Amino acid sequence: MKRILGIVLAFALIGGVITAVVLGRDDSEASGTTTVRGVIGSEKADFLNDPEVLDALADQGFAVETESSGSWDMKDMDLKGADFAFPGSAAPADALGRAHRVQGSPLRPFYSPLVVLARRPAAKTLAANGYVKLTGPAGREGSGTLRMDPFLKAAGKDTTWQELKGSGEYAELKGTLSITSTDPLASNSGALYLATAAYVANGNRLVSDAEGVAAVTPLTRKLTAVQGRQNVNSEDLFRDFTVGVGTPLVLAYESQIAALLIRGDTVPDLVVLYPDTTVFSDHSLVPLTEEGRKFGELLQRDPTLRGLAVRHGFRPVGGSAEFAAATAKHGAYLRQKLTGTVQQAPVPTAEVMREITSRSRAQK
Repeated sequence: MKRILGIVLAFALIGGVITAVVLGRDDSEASGTTTVRGVIGSEKADFLNDPEVLDALADQGFAVETESSGSWDMKDMDLKGADFAFPGSAAPADALGRAHRVQGSPLRPFYSPLVVLARRPAAKTLAANGYVKLTGPAGREGSGTLRMDPFLKAAGKDTTWQELKGSGEYAELKGTLSITSTDPLASNSGALYLATAAYVANGNRLVSDAEGVAAVTPLTRKLTAVQGRQNVNSEDLFRDFTVGVGTPLVLAYESQIAALLIRGDTVPDLVVLYPDTTVFSDHSLVPLTEEGRKFGELLQRDPTLRGLAVRHGFRPVGGSAEFAAATAKHGAYLRQKLTGTVQQAPVPTAEVMREITSRSRAQK
């Protein structure tokens, strides 16, 4: 009898171990779900943590786990075990693809132009001095165009807010005229701001060699140095602006302010300035495994996920009508169409971009 009882207990123990192993798997035959892990730019964290996005992924057999990083910092990360990297633009994505010998091009599910967020006093002062053209009813302007060439020339000459006509009405407008951005050595948006400035300063020509970098360095260094210590996280910078902390002008992804407006939130005295020359941030997914590639392809093609990306302010590739429909009632702030009103500056290669950013942060 003792022998029989021992055999029964042994089989019960083995069965318990098998059950625990099956239930403990994070991919697999047990659940039919594939878990993919990746590193992302912080501006996509809200999207990939949205319960509806997670549900839509689950419906397609995927679960996702992410950690946030500056787009350019990803190159120094240990990506062993990661299925994908998802920086904020093509340049760091291309560099990652080469470093990890990825076959094929990065995937581009959606994009977002860079914009400048301002409070109405700052926007009105810039308009009075010819740097901005505002749109909308007087006193309720919600959008405008930032004229990059004259603005950058003024910033390059250390022009102060106090020197601008009409600034005396607003006590908060003080210090050197500048746009607050993220650290260009670590963060995509900060690097793309310098790419735009370099393009404009180079006579609307792409900076492609050492001579070109040297020519634009005095300006890009000044644009960086005036800011002092820079944030590496674009989402933190954006949230500071929305609660009234920080400087009069802040660089942001259009997706950040679009998502806020779509969900019904407001920012007092908000004016969204579209630079007449800017960069479209192509959020580019680098697949490090076959599962990562399938995940990226799903983000590109699945109608539900595309719709949720729009709700988070992104413009799906080939989805101008989707974005226009979602933001129609926010036309006072957002532009449904960019063609004909915004010039897209080309971005230098990753190597040239790295040289621009490193020189911009170097001491004289």
